[in-house]
Amino acid sequence: MAYNLESLVQILEQFLYPDHHQPLWVLDSDKKPQMKTLLQKVYFFKDLFENSSSAVSGYRRRGLESRIRDIAYKAEDVVESHLVDQLLSCGEGESFIFSPPDLEKLIEDFDSANKDMMSSMEESEMQLKYRLTGGGSKLEVIPIVGMGGIGKTTLARNLYKDRLVSVHFDVRAWATISQDYDVGKILLGLLRLVTRRPTYEMLQMGNEELGQRLYRTLFGRRYLIILDDMWSSSSWNDIRMFFPDNDNGSRIIITTRNSSLANFIAFRSPHHNMQFLKDDESWNLIHQKVFAPGEICSPELESIGRKIAYNCRGLPLTISLIGGLLSYAKRRQDFWEQVAEDLSSNRADVDEEILDILSLPYNYLPYYLKPCLLYMGAFPEDSEIDASRLIKLWVAEGFLKPISGKRLEEAAEMYLKALIDRNLIFIRQQSPQGNVKSCGIHDLLRDLCVKKAYEENFLSIKRRHILGDLCSRRVCVHSIRDIDRPLDQMQLTRSFLSIGDASQEILSPLISTFRLLRVLDILGIKLDQFPGEILQLVNLRFSSNPHVVTPEILDMPQLRHIKFKGIYVWYDDKYREHFVVQDQLQSLSTILASGLNDRVLQTIPNLGKLGIFCDEKLDHVIDLSRLHNLHTLNCTSSKYLKDNLLSNLNFPYSLKKLCLDDCGICYRDMSIIGSLPNLQILKLRGCEFENREWEPIEGDFCELKCLIMEKLNLVFWTADDICFPRLEHLVIRHCAHLNEIPSGIGDIPTLQVIEVHECKRSVLDSARMIQEEQESWGNEYLEVRFGTL
Repeated sequence: MAYNLESLVQILEQFLYPDHHQPLWVLDSDKKPQMKTLLQKVYFFKDLFENSSSAVSGYRRRGLESRIRDIAYKAEDVVESHLVDQLLSCGEGESFIFSPPDLEKLIEDFDSANKDMMSSMEESEMQLKYRLTGGGSKLEVIPIVGMGGIGKTTLARNLYKDRLVSVHFDVRAWATISQDYDVGKILLGLLRLVTRRPTYEMLQMGNEELGQRLYRTLFGRRYLIILDDMWSSSSWNDIRMFFPDNDNGSRIIITTRNSSLANFIAFRSPHHNMQFLKDDESWNLIHQKVFAPGEICSPELESIGRKIAYNCRGLPLTISLIGGLLSYAKRRQDFWEQVAEDLSSNRADVDEEILDILSLPYNYLPYYLKPCLLYMGAFPEDSEIDASRLIKLWVAEGFLKPISGKRLEEAAEMYLKALIDRNLIFIRQQSPQGNVKSCGIHDLLRDLCVKKAYEENFLSIKRRHILGDLCSRRVCVHSIRDIDRPLDQMQLTRSFLSIGDASQEILSPLISTFRLLRVLDILGIKLDQFPGEILQLVNLRFSSNPHVVTPEILDMPQLRHIKFKGIYVWYDDKYREHFVVQDQLQSLSTILASGLNDRVLQTIPNLGKLGIFCDEKLDHVIDLSRLHNLHTLNCTSSKYLKDNLLSNLNFPYSLKKLCLDDCGICYRDMSIIGSLPNLQILKLRGCEFENREWEPIEGDFCELKCLIMEKLNLVFWTADDICFPRLEHLVIRHCAHLNEIPSGIGDIPTLQVIEVHECKRSVLDSARMIQEEQESWGNEYLEVRFGTL
């Protein structure tokens, strides 16, 4: 479009936000809300054409552009003609109140164009984008309503990530509410996203304090809040007062299955009711899941596929799952016919019918993937599941089918990918390298996992809304007080997972009962002292507890993963008679550096991941080069001993990921780190560089793909394609002293993303300059993201 709406934007902005050099007119206060609304709608179409050109194409785009151009010309004529008339009618230097006519008609014209665009495009996502970015200035709550599996969360997530939406709002945050909601966790989760720097102080706050902090943080900023999966009015009443109405176009989206709840929360706001997919749309979605772009489906398969699509009842979740199932069938007609027959036989009430349909992908899974999927029922509804933790649990449970030449953890990663490819598990967060950091499961699928796990005596989950006795094999409780079975009936239990709290008096006899336990995951339980009973669990492979521990746990030979949160293990072998080699141990975090000597290192030869904390002056070198499988290392120093740890470490060449927290870094340290041949990820947080500068040398960091710099004392930094030739992702957070990003960063051919958060304006400007320079050279793939100042 030759006319880009910028002219109209400038005209409207000069009346709404005049500078101090324009005293001749004052905008009529009665016209100001209309002018703001008109400007918001112009912003929407301007952003639509600039950032979402793929959403409107061909003749429809040309027709829409012509219509918007004509409306914009009309708006310019109305406003400027009225201005000229008033200027000419007033005496020289005389001021006046500017009150342009027909603003409501212009607003209606833009709304009409938007409505016609929506009906021709049939895209609910575009309708909501318009309500988010082109509506009025008052705070609006927008409910997305529909049954489970119809795509409410997917739609909300697409809006949340959309570029047109993200550039419109100053800040965005997402919270999942669920049935068993926790107000404190909701508020803290929102604050984490809004502030990007949760503090220890926040973790100690009560709900009211957290809410007031959230209110103050949002006040004066245009924000978008997503409240996903809301079930009750009480959850809304508990948090609604913490969202300020700044009269600046802020928005709140809620997703719910309950239309009455939507009416209660937003009775003045139109609901966005999710519709079932039509038969053609259902078939097109299956075709998209099964066939590659441009690949032709045979008429025979299409005929069967349309029957399958019809029997999916128009639910996107079921269509996606069935599509994932068919994609593994290698275009076998007999398999498609069997799926069609299985689907057509499911004719019960709606809820049971949906569960029956969802059970089909489970029934067709390879036997070795079934327990991995059922295990997802152990996690709370709508939870974000750490992929690394999930993989470790699968390995410890013994679910893995060995794959030649691969560690069990590597095989588990392949299992996770297989479930994701089948659309049974979805990705929540990915690393810059594309690895899965966290995942989730749809709540309907989770309900299926809970049901199947109970039927097959695989896993028992005892909590509100779920009835039945505890099975003896695997036990998951949200509170240990939920256990209502006599302990002597649970002697064969192999796994115990709890996210709730418990006292020492309750936990110790429980652990004593679990003689055959393989997995003990009690991450949410706070204890005053280490339960000695754990040392009798000779079959234990996975242990997770956050607060207390005894060094003897390192002598348990079956353990594969040991993780402690908030405390550190000191391994003292001076008085030990036995030399226990833990050749199964894959990860250990965190151990005190002072106890990590050569003899201890010999007991953990196959370690892949290690966390070290240095709290006192080291008098020996820690030679990690003997750990040939070590791929991930986290090093943390006491703030009073920053310069001690790195100078006493020998790194292994196998290292791929290195995280340094509160460490002192001299030129020699960084030179050694830069020479590591396989290092791909480097995270520097709270570190202090010698002379507050960093000058890598040629050939350093030859394989580094991701560099994260946070809260560093750096003032000066040089970098280019010679010392970071394969860098893909650069993140700079809270580096208050850094002057700029080196311009040479833009010469790195592999660079895809630069993120800058809470830094000097000059750092942001240098990032923009790098992007503009790359665009001038034809590189349009470099993305620059900014956080708040």
